[in-house]
Amino acid sequence: MTPIDWLIVFVVNGAVIAYGIYLARGTETSSEWFLGGRALPWWAVGLSMFATNVDNADIVGVTGSTFKEGIHIVSVYAIGSVAGAILAAFFVVPKMYRAGFFTNAEYLEARFGPSTRVLSALIQLQYRSSMLGLILWSAHLLLTELVGMSTVQAWSLIVVLVIFAGFYTAFGGLRSVVWTDAAQGIVMMIAALIIFGTIWQAAGGWSGLTAELDRTGRTDMAHIGRYWGDDNATPPWMVVVAWTIIGSGYWTVNHTQTMRLMGARSLWDMKMAALFGVALSLPIMLVSASLGILARALPDFQFIPDAEADTVYPLLANAFLGPGLKGIVVAGVVAAIVSTFDSMGSALSAIFTRDIYARFLVRDRDDHHYVLVGRVATIGVLALGFLYLPFIAKQQNMIKAFTTLISVFATPLLITYLAGVLTPAHRRSGLIGLVVGASYGVIALVDRQFFENEWLPSWFTTRWTSFGWSVLFTSLAIAVTTLRLGRQSQDQLAETKDTGWLLRSREQLPPIREHPFSDRVPTWLNPVPWAVVCVAGSAYVVFVAFW
Repeated sequence: MTPIDWLIVFVVNGAVIAYGIYLARGTETSSEWFLGGRALPWWAVGLSMFATNVDNADIVGVTGSTFKEGIHIVSVYAIGSVAGAILAAFFVVPKMYRAGFFTNAEYLEARFGPSTRVLSALIQLQYRSSMLGLILWSAHLLLTELVGMSTVQAWSLIVVLVIFAGFYTAFGGLRSVVWTDAAQGIVMMIAALIIFGTIWQAAGGWSGLTAELDRTGRTDMAHIGRYWGDDNATPPWMVVVAWTIIGSGYWTVNHTQTMRLMGARSLWDMKMAALFGVALSLPIMLVSASLGILARALPDFQFIPDAEADTVYPLLANAFLGPGLKGIVVAGVVAAIVSTFDSMGSALSAIFTRDIYARFLVRDRDDHHYVLVGRVATIGVLALGFLYLPFIAKQQNMIKAFTTLISVFATPLLITYLAGVLTPAHRRSGLIGLVVGASYGVIALVDRQFFENEWLPSWFTTRWTSFGWSVLFTSLAIAVTTLRLGRQSQDQLAETKDTGWLLRSREQLPPIREHPFSDRVPTWLNPVPWAVVCVAGSAYVVFVAFW
């Protein structure tokens, strides 16, 4: 890194952080802090969702994954993300939005009872803080391998970035997060295109890559339909299903995304924001995924051990980017780090403050008190990510660590949300389904981590098949309970025990708007046709272009 590179990094990200601090001024009420006053336009929300979706762990981990296993991970950013975005913005979140809820866990209490709300809150805290651990680890890899920092220097800078992101998030809430994420998203896109163009040229383009893959016998890496799992026995369609479940869960369960949708100024903005976010994410993640297999066409990278696959991205950037370009790419990486820190800080602090602290611990204080708690909790939840570092460091790569953890609790929670919104599931079935699904997830995790799939049949507990089994066990538990106790309309929401501030804060929200137009939504801006376009495009990428 030359002085000009460092100047670019500090000027670009310093300006964005300063902007976040500027926006934080005047944020006082809970509706402003938690939901941005429900005044956020679709394009800003969409850019923010993109910046949160494509974090530095994705950039590093996806490159490492495709270098080791091939292009199959594209499925999660195509079919998985589109399915999740449509489920969230068209079906799940509108229910919460109309009811005046601030978090998705609040909806679960109205639909399935307080125990389900608590479990949802705890699952999300575990799920997203584990992802935060992956982001911290990838930041360490980037700073040590790409920038050349020592371990102490890298961790010191990471802590500083956490503090800065936590500072403007704690004071500005969702409004600061969304607008800074929008700026960071643009920086990330520029950085991704620069490194892709450089590596593409160095590898000789697609023809150079395919020729080298043919020569080395790795042709299957460029095809999703030729990846048969870690054990070479998992059908490709099952891998795609698993990635679809992961993507759907991310956009539906993950409050870092649903919180942004709840802050949209109208239901139309909500739908367009989700579609815009996934439409931006797919090409950028195609770029990152391609870097891994493009590296296979470069002589100095062909013999990197699979165990070191997560170092491929920083090594590529370090080897092929000159002064100035390296600074832009590092600025994009730092932007990705900060955008995800602030997103997780705001979302997880909202969950802790509303679904645990205000609901069960301290029920009736003034608005200022709970905003202060949310601000303090922002720093606390960011610190949780450091607890996962020992586990992540032991995994073969970051993507494997992610897929190992996600099926345990997040998948049962996804099915519970969908059952609540789309089916006449009985009120008691939500908790039962969550417990049954999570119990299977824990058993499968123990078998994978401590018995290496030898305690139970491998087809029952591997990281790919576990998603299907998790869906099946959770769904069966909900269905059996409903058949036994009776159906309940999905529109029948019980009155929650929200009193005092929780109730008053919901009454502060502005009236619901269907769309921001004076008359009606123009035909060409109808979200439904655009959703169809997204589905068709993602299906083409997975089942035609890369199958």
